[in-house]
Amino acid sequence: MKATYSLLLCACLSLAGTAQADTLRIPVGEQASGQQTPLPQRGATFDSVTARWGEPSKRHAAVGQPPITRWDYPDFSVYFEYNKVIDSVRLHTPKAP
Repeated sequence: MKATYSLLLCACLSLAGTAQADTLRIPVGEQASGQQTPLPQRGATFDSVTARWGEPSKRHAAVGQPPITRWDYPDFSVYFEYNKVIDSVRLHTPKAP
C-alpha cells in the first residue's frame, strides 16, 4: 500500500514540469537628462538642508516613532528621522511618449 502511494506521488511530481516566469526589465537612470543636482546626504540637519536647497515646496508632518518627516522639493524628497537626513530620493519624471 505504501509503495502504491510512493509510485503515485512520483508520477504526479514528474508530470508537474518546471516553473517558468517572464522577466520584466525596467531601465534605471534614464529619467534625468543633463546635469543632476546633488541630493542632501545622510546625517545632514534641517538647517543645513534649508541653507543649501532653500525652503521645501511642502513639509509633511512627522509620523511614527521615531518620527519620520518628509520635505518635498521640485525634483526630490528628503526624509528625516528627528532632525537628521536618513534618505533623499529623486522624483520620477516619465518621458513623453
